[in-house]
Amino acid sequence: MNFIRSDEVEAIRNRIDHPIIDSDGHLIEFLPLVRDFIVEEAGEDIAGELDKIVHTAAGRTAVPSPTDRRNRGFFSSGVWGLPTRNTLDRATVMLPELMYQRLDEIGIDFAVVYPTYGLLTAMPNDELRCAFAHALNRYYAEVYDGLRDRLEPVAAIPTHTPDEAIAELDHAVLELGLKAVMLGGAIQRPYEGATGPGRWVDTIGHDSLYDYDPLWRRCEELGVTPTFHSGGQGWGTRNSTVNNSYNQVGNFASSMEGTCRSLVFGGVPMRFPNLRFAFQEGGVAWAAALLGGIISHYEKRNIDAIQHYDPAALDTDLLRGLFDEYGTASVTECTDRLAYGLSLLSDSDELPSDVDQFAESLLTGVDDLYDMFANRFFYGCEADDPMNALAFASDLNPGRVTLPAIFASDVGHWDVPDLRGVVPEAYELVEHGHVDEAQFRDFVFDNPVRLWSGMTPDFFEGTVVEAASMPAASTR
Repeated sequence: MNFIRSDEVEAIRNRIDHPIIDSDGHLIEFLPLVRDFIVEEAGEDIAGELDKIVHTAAGRTAVPSPTDRRNRGFFSSGVWGLPTRNTLDRATVMLPELMYQRLDEIGIDFAVVYPTYGLLTAMPNDELRCAFAHALNRYYAEVYDGLRDRLEPVAAIPTHTPDEAIAELDHAVLELGLKAVMLGGAIQRPYEGATGPGRWVDTIGHDSLYDYDPLWRRCEELGVTPTFHSGGQGWGTRNSTVNNSYNQVGNFASSMEGTCRSLVFGGVPMRFPNLRFAFQEGGVAWAAALLGGIISHYEKRNIDAIQHYDPAALDTDLLRGLFDEYGTASVTECTDRLAYGLSLLSDSDELPSDVDQFAESLLTGVDDLYDMFANRFFYGCEADDPMNALAFASDLNPGRVTLPAIFASDVGHWDVPDLRGVVPEAYELVEHGHVDEAQFRDFVFDNPVRLWSGMTPDFFEGTVVEAASMPAASTR
């Protein structure tokens, strides 16, 4: 087959003088081969556990009522999430050679391709989770062999415990030679002793069940960038039993915000100053809001500022006098009970160790936050998100920072009905006057180079963008 660029893609590529790097495309794994790898490495019984998941999805006929679904902790998810009518596109993301052949048609020079079924490595079944990740990563290394000058597959790293994460990280990077990794940034854990569907979300930073510092240290030692791609469906209000779109809107932003906030409050970026982090598929608007929110809390609730709200600082004599002077008759009749309710939202029994809410973060000032959000955190932004322009709106962002957005096509999933449309959609930021050509270059090239080569200097070695990436990396 011949794959010819559309006039629209051709016009854009003629207008720009730099490559386009897709930092979050997707592949769809061919599960029969993955299953074979599971059998080889873990046995038929473990592969049978995967069969239960696959067959349940393929053969579901009886749908429980909404009440039954709610009582059993089921929410509407995964509804018609992959291409079908556009069969060519479905095959393209399943067949690496076909994707390789179509990259020029799509208008992309180099793509970092994330797992699809690899997102299931957040499953609670310990044996299957680890065996599945092991098989997936072998699959990525083998089927993309010979194509990695333009396609770089991302390893799936389960993170239910630091030990399992480190074991698979070593396997993926040291044994298989994969250079990009996807970590689970939000682990749903059952409450101890709970018998129902209730879960809490461990965001592997602040207040985690485990100390994940050994994992961050291993990423630093191996020279790989921790990236996150967890969803937030099933959390909080995203629990509709019948409407998947209701659950899906904003779910990646919610998950990425939770992991990022957890890392900041947990002090991870301060303890590991060489690490960079990427938060995929959630856009960038959440990051601007989070930066502003943390700054506001830091300035008003750091260990010194929070003393302004110390319950012991309340002058009850002055308060009583003001009530006597300005209160209505019905109010002054009750001033003998003035203390009733004063402690609500102002608990006087707060432990001193809990007062310094930023001690764990190790922040020394807001400049630390500006540096994290502008230089060390990167934000995967899908082509059709108009809020991508906010990344470059320094006059609106806290501290007048520019947030390093990275182009994320999300090809292979429901929100891309035609692979050939992602570059034109991304370029609409320029056509509508929201960003200029230099900022578009940052979005699709310079920022991705900063991210991927920041910890892995040879990331683009041997690729089609190697020569172009070298000056971009050296000036950032």
